Amino acid sequence: MSEGPQIWVDGDACPGVIKEILFRAAEREQVHVTLVANQWLRTPPSRFVRAVQVPSGLDVADNEIVQRTQPDDLVVTQDIPLAAAVIAKGALAVNPRGELYTTETIAQRLSMRNFMDELRGAGINTGGPSSFHQRDRQAFANQLDSWLMRRRRKLG
Repeated sequence: MSEGPQIWVDGDACPGVIKEILFRAAEREQVHVTLVANQWLRTPPSRFVRAVQVPSGLDVADNEIVQRTQPDDLVVTQDIPLAAAVIAKGALAVNPRGELYTTETIAQRLSMRNFMDELRGAGINTGGPSSFHQRDRQAFANQLDSWLMRRRRKLG
């Protein structure tokens, strides 16, 4: 394993374009990127990129990520409870659209998630996420670059 913080990816729901950005960054920065999913995921041949397949089941992949995450690691996920759990461990969490979850914002995001779940449970159609756009890709790339810069300074 490389020294220093690494990147963990909630692989089941991560868009392919975001995985490609992460794969290129892994090679360029020599940072380990690990995709965790309950299905087999294709990864490029690289000593810095790997996939971990976990058994199917509710939150099995999330629990694996939480268990392996260390302080200052970066976790890429759309899952709010997973983001909250890794933030509590001192890691950073960002969603594939570039939204950085922080200790200041995660409680509000959890509340909103729970409220939307209640609405859906009551039969109200809340719609799905909006389409993934170039601006989302750019926002993610910017957050990744910021994290990589902080990592370089710590290792420097």
